[in-house]
Amino acid sequence: MVAGLLLVAGCGSEQPAQVAAPTTSPPGVVTTTTTASPETEKEVAPTDSGARLSEHSKGAALIVTAVRIGRHDTFDRVVYEFGGKGVPGSKVRYVDKVATQGKGDDVPVAGESILHVFISGVVYPEPGGVKQYNGPDPLVEPTARVVTEVHMLGTFEGDTQSAIGTRTDKPGFRVTVLDNPTRLVIDIASG
Repeated sequence: MVAGLLLVAGCGSEQPAQVAAPTTSPPGVVTTTTTASPETEKEVAPTDSGARLSEHSKGAALIVTAVRIGRHDTFDRVVYEFGGKGVPGSKVRYVDKVATQGKGDDVPVAGESILHVFISGVVYPEPGGVKQYNGPDPLVEPTARVVTEVHMLGTFEGDTQSAIGTRTDKPGFRVTVLDNPTRLVIDIASG
C-alpha cells in the first residue's frame, strides 16, 4: 500500500493543488503521489492500470458543471469540471460492468473495457445555484483514439458516478486534480 500526500501537477502556469491527507488504502487500491512536471505530463502516456483512490477535502461541496474529452499525442483526456468549493476525491478502477447507484440498473458502455469513476465531495445542486452538467449522455468525441464514450450516471449519497468506455483492454491511466477552475482529469493511454 502506498500512502502520502497527493500532489498534482497542473498544466501551463497553474500551481499544483494539494489534496487532503490520504487514508490507508484497501488491498488492490493504489493511492498515488503525482509530481510530474507539466512538460512531462503532456508527453508521457500513463502505463499503470491499477485502481486509484484519493480523498476529497474537508467541507468540499462541489457540483460537476462540465465534462469533456480531448485527444493528445499519447493519451485521451477526460475532464470533469466543478463549481462550488473544495477539492474532489475519486475512486477510479476498471470493472466488468456498471450499474447505477440506488436502482442498480445495468448501464451498457461501448468499448473493450470500462473505467468506473466515483467522484466524492459532491452535493446536489440548489435552485438558483451552480448549474449541474446537463450535456450529452453519453458524451462522445469522434477524434478520440481510446475513449469510446463517457456516461454521467448521477449523484447519489455524496458520490457522482461516471463510466468511461475504452477501445483497448485496460489501458494505463492517471488521475490528477487541477485548479482555477477545479477539475478532475483522467488521462488514458492511447497507444
